Amino acid sequence: MITAVNLFTSTLASSLRGWQGIRSRTDSRKPAELLKLYDIENCPFCRIAREVLTELDLDAIILPCPKGGTRFRTELLERGGKELFPYLVDENTGAEMYESMDIVAYLFETYGGGSVPLRWKLGPLQKLSSGLASAARMSEGMFSKASTLPKDMLELYSFEASPFARPVRELLCDLEIPYILRSCGRSEAGEWLPPKLRERLNIAPESELPNRIALQEKEGKMGIPYLYDPNTNIGMFESGEIIAYLRRRYALDEAG
Repeated sequence: MITAVNLFTSTLASSLRGWQGIRSRTDSRKPAELLKLYDIENCPFCRIAREVLTELDLDAIILPCPKGGTRFRTELLERGGKELFPYLVDENTGAEMYESMDIVAYLFETYGGGSVPLRWKLGPLQKLSSGLASAARMSEGMFSKASTLPKDMLELYSFEASPFARPVRELLCDLEIPYILRSCGRSEAGEWLPPKLRERLNIAPESELPNRIALQEKEGKMGIPYLYDPNTNIGMFESGEIIAYLRRRYALDEAG
């Protein structure tokens, strides 16, 4: 279970960003090959890029590069020449780039119909509020911890602003565990109700978003976060349960 303080600061981080990264469009174009993002979870610039992934309902392979990490930082240095984050790789077009606002513009122009919303043109304000959000989480999702690398890549169903998904993403970053981010923002009115309230009221929103549809069909319900580990064929919803599982299964300091 997530502590009250952890949940409070995670909610504060989302609030400081105006809850960007919670809605998803249904009209974005989907790339044939997954995007790749070299990322630090609590980096304010990386957050901006991930928010747009949610907004455009784009999936991506997240390659965590926490401070002190060795798995993907060297790979990025060889690829781009600098250890700067985020770094986007799009094998569909051959495009590779640093700089969060360049990534924002590229994603909207390539997959969002070409028009960059006005709020995303206000780069300095976006970076300022994202920096405040990072301050709320302090060192979470920033520093590497020893872990075992899974053979097959985990899948995390998430949307960027979720206070419950954030601690899971932070731990995955700390452990340098790459994963497939399955974007699951909200697009229907009924999705704004908490999952338990939806179940109590017997409300099942008919989402148009592919990942929400797939998860509903797979598990018979919808909730964020949801982690699937193909290495053990285990799937789970609750963030506290997911965190305990990741520590037990992959964190070397936990496993001994």
